Amino acid sequence: MMAPARNITIERAPGGPMESQPIELVERKGTGHPDTICDSIMEAVCLDLCREYTKAFGRICHHNIDKGLLVAGRSLPETGGGIVLEPMKIVFGDRATYSCEGKLIPVGEIAASAAKRWIRENLRFVDPESHVIFQNEIKPGSPELTDAFSRSVVVANDTSVGVGYAPLSETERLVLATERHLNAGEFKRSFPEIGEDVKIMGYRSGRTLTMTVAAAFVDRYVRDPRMYFERKSALREELLRFVEAEIRTLDQVRIDINTLDDPSRGEGGMYLTVLGTSAEGGDGGQVGRGNRVNGLIPFNRPQTTEAAAGKNPVNHVGKIYNILSHEIAARIHRDTPGVMEATVTLCSQIGSPVDRPLIASVQLCLERGAGLDEARKQVQRIIEDELDGIPSFCRRLAEGLYPVC
Repeated sequence: MMAPARNITIERAPGGPMESQPIELVERKGTGHPDTICDSIMEAVCLDLCREYTKAFGRICHHNIDKGLLVAGRSLPETGGGIVLEPMKIVFGDRATYSCEGKLIPVGEIAASAAKRWIRENLRFVDPESHVIFQNEIKPGSPELTDAFSRSVVVANDTSVGVGYAPLSETERLVLATERHLNAGEFKRSFPEIGEDVKIMGYRSGRTLTMTVAAAFVDRYVRDPRMYFERKSALREELLRFVEAEIRTLDQVRIDINTLDDPSRGEGGMYLTVLGTSAEGGDGGQVGRGNRVNGLIPFNRPQTTEAAAGKNPVNHVGKIYNILSHEIAARIHRDTPGVMEATVTLCSQIGSPVDRPLIASVQLCLERGAGLDEARKQVQRIIEDELDGIPSFCRRLAEGLYPVC
C-alpha cells in the first residue's frame, strides 16, 4: 500500500529578507551561561544513553532528558581570588529506560559521568567533583510512550512544531562568531581572565550594530579594580578589531561590555566570578531557556518553545523537526536559484509517521525577477528527499553530529 502524499506548501514570504528589516535583535548565551550549561549537559547525557542502549540492545530505547535544572551555588569573588561557599547543583529530570530484556542500565551513573566529562572539557575552573552536586530525578517512561519505540514504523511522540531558516543574517553571524571567538582557546591564552560565561545581545538599527556583551571575569587574574577596567578596555578593543574584520555590509559597530559596572563602587562595581560562570552564585539555569538549535535566540524570527537538548533522536519531533527544519532551509537556500532566504516549518501529529508531518510549510524570499513556480519544483524535491532521509538523519543526531545550542 502506497504512503499518502505529503502535505507540503510553498509560498512567497510576506516580507523581505531579515537584513532588509529596519530593526533586528539577536542574542547568544555562551558556553558557560547557566542555561547553555543545562542544555549542553542534558544533550551529553542523551548521547551517552544512546550509545549505551545501542551497545546493550542494538537499538536506542525510550528516553528524554530535557527537564534539567541548574541550581546556582554561592561564592565570594574578590580580586586576587575568592572562594566557593556552596556548590552548584545539577538536577537530571524526565524519563529513561532503566531495564530491557532483563538487563539493567545505570542511568544515574551514566548521567553523572556525562555531566562531569562535559564540565571538564568546557569549563576551565569548575571541578565537577567539588564544585557541583548531581541529583538524579530521571524516572522510567510511561508504557504508552515507551511502547512507541517498539513499533515497526517510527511515529511522532508529540504534536509539535519545528521551524528553521537560512541563511543567517549578518547580525546573527556576527553575534555567533563573537561569542565563539571569546570562548576560543587562542583567545583565552591572551585573555585568561575572561570566563566561559559570556552573553551577547546584538541590536541592529539600519546599518548600525550595537553589541552588549556580558563577560564574567575570573577574579584570580584581576589584581585590583584598576586592572579590571584596563583589561575591560583591552577586551573592547579586541572585540572591535574582530568584528570590524568580519563586517560585510554594516556601516558602524558599537560594543558595550559589562554595563552594570560602576568604578565608584570598587570591587562591588565589577563583574567578578571565582569560576568564570554566574552559575557559581548569581544565576541558575534550565533546559530550553537558552539558544535555539542554531546557537542563537533570534527575536525577529519565527521560533518554537520546544527544547531540543536531551530529547531522544528516534521519535521526539521537538528535536528532530527543529534541527531538520534548519537543515532543509539551508539546502533550499544553497541549491535553489533565486532564493535569498528560506523559512521551513514542520508540524507533527502524535502517532503519525515522523516522515509524514501534518504540514511542511516553506516561505521563500526571492530575488527580483525569480519565479515562484520554478523555485517551487526544486524546493518540493528537496523536502521530499530530506523527509525520506529522516532515518539516516536521526542516526546522525544520535551520534551527536548536530549541535543543539
